Amino acid sequence: MNRLPRLYPILDTSCFPDPEALLLAAEELVAAGVTLLQYRNKTGNARQMLDQALELRRRLGSSVKLIMNDRADLCLAATFDGVHVGQDDLSSEGARKVIGEGLWLGVSTHNPEQVSEADRTSADYLAIGPVFATSSKVNPDPVIGLEGVRRARALTRKPLVAIGGITRANCGSVIDAGADSVAVISDLVHEPRKSAEEFLRILR
Repeated sequence: MNRLPRLYPILDTSCFPDPEALLLAAEELVAAGVTLLQYRNKTGNARQMLDQALELRRRLGSSVKLIMNDRADLCLAATFDGVHVGQDDLSSEGARKVIGEGLWLGVSTHNPEQVSEADRTSADYLAIGPVFATSSKVNPDPVIGLEGVRRARALTRKPLVAIGGITRANCGSVIDAGADSVAVISDLVHEPRKSAEEFLRILR
């Protein structure tokens, strides 16, 4: 079974003024000791996404595992290490057919029913959330709280990533509730290297 790092940073293009700022943040995160990054772009076209993804891979090399959000085809084109799909994206098994058996597949879930369903797929890990209120999505799913993380943990033995409003102040409680890893967006945007180092220190 694939082992997830405690910290799962998501680089969302909407959080950065331009692509170069996103790329610099990625470099800072890796310098802090981050070993996995997800690239998320909900507004760009396929060409823009592929160009940025290829540049991420070029700059970071093999020093970090790169996960593509939503797009299994771009995951392959950019030689990423895996793809993460949501409930409204390509199905997990559809994504698996595209990427093959060797790459990582993650699936977002938001309630016990979705966790149970995703647990029966070939997904390598599941994400559960939002744990807390989040500003990174326009129409977020209902907040599940720490109890939602505990319920998800009881329903699957797959690695579990908690997401949604997770900060340095509350990440420890999320791990204590049963998550293997915490996905973070907003709390890594300002001073990415310093923030990531603090997360990694807390999550040891």
